Amino acid sequence: MFVERKKNETTGTIELWQAQWKPGPPAKKIFVKKICDDGDVQVVHNDAMAEKIAVCWADDRTMGNIAVSSPELLGIFKDKQGTDAILPCEFVAAGKFRNGQMRLWCRTHQKHWGIKADHASLEKTGEMHCANHVQGMNYVVDPFTLDASEFQEVGIWCSLPAALASEPIPTRKPRIHVHCRPQKGGMKSIDMDFPAISFRYDSKMHLFSSAEISQVNITPPAAYEFVKGLEDGKVMDCINCSTCGFPHLDMGSFAETPHRKHFCAACGRDSTWSSEPIVSTPLKTLHDELMNNTEAIIPDRELDLDQYADTCRFRVWASTPAIVWTAARPQEVGIHVHVERDGERIEDNTFSKVIFKGKELDRRDLFRLMLERGA
Repeated sequence: MFVERKKNETTGTIELWQAQWKPGPPAKKIFVKKICDDGDVQVVHNDAMAEKIAVCWADDRTMGNIAVSSPELLGIFKDKQGTDAILPCEFVAAGKFRNGQMRLWCRTHQKHWGIKADHASLEKTGEMHCANHVQGMNYVVDPFTLDASEFQEVGIWCSLPAALASEPIPTRKPRIHVHCRPQKGGMKSIDMDFPAISFRYDSKMHLFSSAEISQVNITPPAAYEFVKGLEDGKVMDCINCSTCGFPHLDMGSFAETPHRKHFCAACGRDSTWSSEPIVSTPLKTLHDELMNNTEAIIPDRELDLDQYADTCRFRVWASTPAIVWTAARPQEVGIHVHVERDGERIEDNTFSKVIFKGKELDRRDLFRLMLERGA
């Protein structure tokens, strides 16, 4: 079951309907039940449901309306998390085409609407949707919400597959790894990966120009691009849209090369210019404002992995820079290694030098392998 827009031929209004696919051949879309008129979709009928959100994203980008909170829409997700949600389009005005025709922007699927093919589809089917409307989306309902004020130390990273291991390493999508310590230098109360998180911050910090933003939803593709940018030394900043005020997030090809003209995922306009070429991401703002120590040190530790390789299980990563790091101590830069013997972890640390098969491992080579396995 999913939600689809449908034109009411009698009134001319656009409505939201529950719909489902009837198996074929040929497969046929069946409209089951009207939910509400399009303009009423944000009406909340259930206070308990209104407390929840769902964070949604595509593998190569993050949506303009990344957090879905409407009770009607929350009901379309089959599980707590998945990769196949079919979400309704959410259109906002995005100016006009060069021929003077009105142009709309779908914040959900990141696609403009208004070309001849779009109008022809609406006329034929009575349904208003963008060309990407059947694309399956990743989602997490009621994601882990992290409030930095509740902990003395918080660290957030992009979790990537290991670069080297004693067993085959499966390719997987990036995740969000979180460390939280209630006391400075104390034991970690949280140390795990999440598919995505919602990060709350003190509203008095005024991190972004839009008053609507009180938290930042951190998704794997955004974290992946940010860590790549940090590692490559790209010029990154965060610029707010001159039209709607939302922070720009460059993804995919837009994140490869710093540029001055920026395209807004929230309103579909490209009229915002930065004073210098940058890659724009809201994570840069979080990174800059919540880094209590920007120093990076190389630890005075070395490991000869060959002494364990034949008898133990092991995994090796290149250390990655944190997205958020509120600890007062510096981050360690090097090669992180886990070694296990008979189910017990006997090595779990970051080293400046690691020997494997008689050769010193190169951190940059390991990092490249991690990116390839997480792409």
